[in-house]
Amino acid sequence: MTAPGARSNHPGASAGRGGPVVIRREAHAKLNVFLRVIGARDDGYHELESLVLPISLADRVTVRTADSLTVTVKGAKDLTGDVPTGGLNLALVAALAVADVCEQAGGARIEIVKRIPVAAGLGGGSADAAATLSALNELWGCRLDAPTLADLGARIGSDVPALLAGGPVLMYGRGDMIAPAPVSRLWWVVVSFDFGVRSPDAYRWWDEDRGRAGPDPEALLAAAAAGDAEALGSLLFNDLEPPVFARYPRIAEAKRRLLEAGTLGAVMSGSGSSVAGLARNQAHAKALAKAIPGSIVSAGPP
Repeated sequence: MTAPGARSNHPGASAGRGGPVVIRREAHAKLNVFLRVIGARDDGYHELESLVLPISLADRVTVRTADSLTVTVKGAKDLTGDVPTGGLNLALVAALAVADVCEQAGGARIEIVKRIPVAAGLGGGSADAAATLSALNELWGCRLDAPTLADLGARIGSDVPALLAGGPVLMYGRGDMIAPAPVSRLWWVVVSFDFGVRSPDAYRWWDEDRGRAGPDPEALLAAAAAGDAEALGSLLFNDLEPPVFARYPRIAEAKRRLLEAGTLGAVMSGSGSSVAGLARNQAHAKALAKAIPGSIVSAGPP
C-alpha cells in the first residue's frame, strides 16, 4: 500500500547529499502505565497525566532519498488493512512537516513495516510519525534540535512528542508536555483486538459519564522506578476504562482474563482496545502468553 505525497517545495536541495542515503528507525509501541484524566480543556482537548512507556514491540521505518515524498506500508494484512493512506497517514504528515521547515529537504521514499496493531491504543501511527521525523532530520541534514522536533510532533498528534523522547516520560497537558521518568525494565503480556476505539469517543464518554480523575500517581511512579513489579501491579489505572468497558465488554473481559491468568495487574492502554498485563519477569510473561491465546510478550523500556 502506497500513500502518495507532494513533491518537495525545495527543488534546489538534494536529499542525502554528502550523507547517508538510507536511514532506519525502530518505531516502538507504547503503554500507558497510568492515564489520569484531570478534566476538559477550553480548546476541546482534555488535561491529562500519564506515564508513557515505550516497549520492545516496534514497527520499522526506513527512509531513502527519492524525487518525491511517498509512504509505503508493508506487513501482515491484519496490520496494514486499516492504515490510513494519503494525507491521513501520520508518517506522511510528519514528512511534510519536516520538509516545510528544512531548507535542505528534498524527496524521500518512506517504508513502514508494521508490527504494531493499528488503532489499538499502542501509539503505532504516532510512533511511525516520530520515527519519520527523526529519520528525515538525519537524511536531509536538517539539524533540527529536539525541542523543534517535539513541537512539530505535537502538531501531528498528542502521543508523538512522548514517542520522540526515546524513553519513558511523564506526559502532561494534552500530551504536548513531557518530562523524563525513570522506569526499570518491566515485562508485559499484551492482548489486542481487530478493532480500535477512537480517542475522541473515549474522552466524550468520560465526559458523558461524569468520570473522575484517578489517584495521585506518586506511589506508582516510585514502584516503576524501582522495578518493583509486585507493588506496581495493584497501582495500574486508566480513567478511560469505565466508559470504554461499558461500551466494549470484550475489552473488559480481556482484562479479567489477564488477571485470572495470574498477572500482577492489568491496564488498558490509551483509549483501547489493547490491554496489558504486568508479569513478574520474562519467564512469567512467556508462561502467561501461552495461557492467553493471541497475546504477545513485550518489555519496556526496550
